[in-house]
Amino acid sequence: MTIILRLNKKAAIEQIMIQPHDKLKVIVISDGTGETASAITRAAMAQFQDKEIFFTRYKNIRTREQIDAIFQEAAIHHDIVIYTIVSVELRAYIAELSKRDHVRSVDVMGPLLTAFSNFFESEPNYQPGILHAVNDQYFKRVAAIEFTLNHDDGRNLNSLDEADVILVGISRTSKTPLSMYLSLEGIKVVNVPIVMGVPVPEKLFLVDQRKIFGLTIDSEALFNIRKNRLSRLGLSNDEGDYADVTKVTEEIEWANQVFAENKRWPVFNVTGKALEETAAEIMKLLNMRKVNRFKQSKRFDETKDE
Repeated sequence: MTIILRLNKKAAIEQIMIQPHDKLKVIVISDGTGETASAITRAAMAQFQDKEIFFTRYKNIRTREQIDAIFQEAAIHHDIVIYTIVSVELRAYIAELSKRDHVRSVDVMGPLLTAFSNFFESEPNYQPGILHAVNDQYFKRVAAIEFTLNHDDGRNLNSLDEADVILVGISRTSKTPLSMYLSLEGIKVVNVPIVMGVPVPEKLFLVDQRKIFGLTIDSEALFNIRKNRLSRLGLSNDEGDYADVTKVTEEIEWANQVFAENKRWPVFNVTGKALEETAAEIMKLLNMRKVNRFKQSKRFDETKDE
């Protein structure tokens, strides 16, 4: 059974009871999630399956006041404290309290940081919670890839508003590969094909227009791409208008007119560009918008204060 209590707005305590006999309480203290210390503690506790052990984990511990509160309880009940704290000051404070209050404690992180620091001849960053931040970024990337795959080629437009980026363009303007490249950066992408003679999907005009980016290409480059694609499929250029140079030019002109009518959509010409180059331009624009929103919000807050 898991019970969550609050030490303050950030810190939390998780208490788990693990099977039977001589009663012992193990307290894990961490400046992050506590997963590392918990895993090591569980591995050790597995060697004492006939003992009754209470396992308590305190997360996001960053101050002496929080540590004081924990040690008051640990000293009363003669608990063992196991801690993963990167701050030199807080580790020293825990060691000091352990001696003063006669509390048995194990510093999991300190010896490792010292060993690595001696080997690399450099100081650690001393930044708590980095591992958890890396894991969050990984899961964000996985979610973005899954979302992008499920919204390829105009699918599932009902959840269009959940996208971070919406790519719009005619066939063979690198929408799908560019979508996948951006998703690897943790960006949720929907790509929407537009077809001459078919109305542009109405849902595009119902979402935040700043999410939409148009993709265009030079007519000669698109003609060659489509001609080569037909050749790979064993088809000739005479079969339909797909690789007809006149129709290709008309398609591009029509798409460019659509973009001109929607002036809030930035347009990128992908002719001769690597995916990385176009992706970098889109991400740069996204970052600039984030900075501008932050500045506008800050100015608004300052105005309210006045």
